[in-house]
Amino acid sequence: MSNTYKSAGVDKEEGYKTVDKIKSAVAETHNKNVLNNLGSFGAFYEIAGYKNPVLVSGTDGVGTKLKVALDSKKYDSIGIDCFAMCANDILCHGAKPLFFLDYLACGKLDSDIAAEIVLGMVNACKDNNCALIGGETAEMPGMYQPGDYDVAGFCVGIVEKDQIIDGSKIRKGNKIIAIPSSGFHSNGFSLVRKIFPNFEEEFEGKPLYETLLVPTRLYYKDIHKVLEEVPVCGIAHITGGGLYENVPRIIPEGLCASIDESKIKVPTVMLELEKRGNIDRKEMHGTFNMGVGMVLVTDAEHSEKILDLLEDAYEIGEITEGSEKIDLKF
Repeated sequence: MSNTYKSAGVDKEEGYKTVDKIKSAVAETHNKNVLNNLGSFGAFYEIAGYKNPVLVSGTDGVGTKLKVALDSKKYDSIGIDCFAMCANDILCHGAKPLFFLDYLACGKLDSDIAAEIVLGMVNACKDNNCALIGGETAEMPGMYQPGDYDVAGFCVGIVEKDQIIDGSKIRKGNKIIAIPSSGFHSNGFSLVRKIFPNFEEEFEGKPLYETLLVPTRLYYKDIHKVLEEVPVCGIAHITGGGLYENVPRIIPEGLCASIDESKIKVPTVMLELEKRGNIDRKEMHGTFNMGVGMVLVTDAEHSEKILDLLEDAYEIGEITEGSEKIDLKF
């Protein structure tokens, strides 16, 4: 009996099935700027209508939140997470997402699972007016166990050069505004899984995994609603490392983001994690978003307008002078 690729653990037919299950949905994300369809060696995207465009890129994955999804056999939110972690990053510079590419690796491909993950990306792309123009599905027996998956993505956006937001315009007296997260988003799940080993346990009247798998919030509509109306000096996406690591990334030297911790609206599931795991509050803020998904910095005169535009946003602090770039006041 001769050897085949399938006998080595790679089923090409399952890969073809995956493409068949997603290609029509993926095509729905395309606009007139996408010049070819899935199947080419490269994907073409035409840029038009800009004076001095700058491309802004971001790449990220979902981390061990995937383990919660795989163990719970709930895959529909993971694709949203993958897209959101990439697209939310480039929003911090005022960019609009143009196109997205994904990478999915596994030990043994199941076309139904793969398609469900990718269709989550499709839904997220549609929400952000972004085209899913390509991807790679890699079946790698020996590298991954059957049932294991890993997901990553790459997003490219665009902004006019004179409209780039990078924090350089932040000044003393600016206000700091929080936009809530939808939960843990896609960070800190190694600690979450240590403290919550049973995803089936009941939490607030439903299985815990339903709370843990709430997808990362997409901020495209919120951020660009604000940018169309109000000048913003800085935007920070609060991911791994929490406020402590992400806010300083936009703060100029000599200035400090002074944040009143008591104003932060911490989700109940994070409070339960903190209590059950006996985790110090500073450690929580250095690991999780603690209910703050995005931070906006703006002139004091414009802060009320932002709060009017975004009904769930709220003020948590202001910019002061200081040698440390963040001061989280407890």
